[in-house]
Amino acid sequence: MKNKTKNATLKSIIDVILYESPSTQDEIAERLGITRRYVTKLLQPLIKEGLVRRAYIVDIKRLEEFPNLFDEEITSREYAGSFFIKEMLRDMASHVCKQLRASFKSLEEYDEELANDALKMDYITNTMHEKVRASVDTAISMNPYSEFSKTMNFTEIAYDLERIGDHSAIMPNFVIKEAYEVDPAMMDYLRKMFSIAIEMLETAMEAFLNEKLELKGRLMSLEDEIHRVQKSALNCVATQMAETPFEDKERSTYYISLSRIVKTLERIADISIEIFDTAGEYYRNIPRTTTPERFRRREKEFDFE
Repeated sequence: MKNKTKNATLKSIIDVILYESPSTQDEIAERLGITRRYVTKLLQPLIKEGLVRRAYIVDIKRLEEFPNLFDEEITSREYAGSFFIKEMLRDMASHVCKQLRASFKSLEEYDEELANDALKMDYITNTMHEKVRASVDTAISMNPYSEFSKTMNFTEIAYDLERIGDHSAIMPNFVIKEAYEVDPAMMDYLRKMFSIAIEMLETAMEAFLNEKLELKGRLMSLEDEIHRVQKSALNCVATQMAETPFEDKERSTYYISLSRIVKTLERIADISIEIFDTAGEYYRNIPRTTTPERFRRREKEFDFE
């Protein structure tokens, strides 16, 4: 029990160094509510080995060399530098799944309060994305020539999860802005698409976090299924829109927004495939593109529109 407490404190210290850039051990101690002496005791071995540098920067890549510093009977891989970032991605994926569920629930129940709560979750998703990026940037700055391409996979996964969060936000925004609820026939299609999309996301993250590349077949089957349902859903929207008087602009706008939700769920499925592809690159050591993320983002957003 004592070792577990020590390990938890050490992890908290590393988190403070990574995300809050403290200048002194006093700042770390104050942030965590512990004594400076205890901070010194835990950090001293890491500073001695060059794992932590003054003024307190963690060399994430070198964590892989010192699993014994945590004094637990656990594999070195679990306490590798990549483990910390992967755990951040695990937490981010869990949060994004919750956001997606909350977003769809707000649509299903057409509840504005639930919609606002779901939108608040998107801010957390964005913050998580920035934290992963900061950790990856730190790893690269410490050792820019060591497995650069593989490290960038973490940024790519975080970017994809953040995009799913953005797409999820379209549903609560629909609830807040549109005057009409989704009719039962259309909601049946959306439920099917949502169920498939979230299973694809969870499957893709399972493949990445636990090296289960054999899940590809299941993902491909789900992808085919969601495209079939999407086609039926869009046909349903088109039929309803055709029956709407031309002068009813409010209804026409509603159907356009409804079509966007269908597209949103399909895009979440597509991004899940991208996450799986990144998992394959990560575990098979396939080099990543050097195209900056911001340019890829612009291209994908342009395609979405």
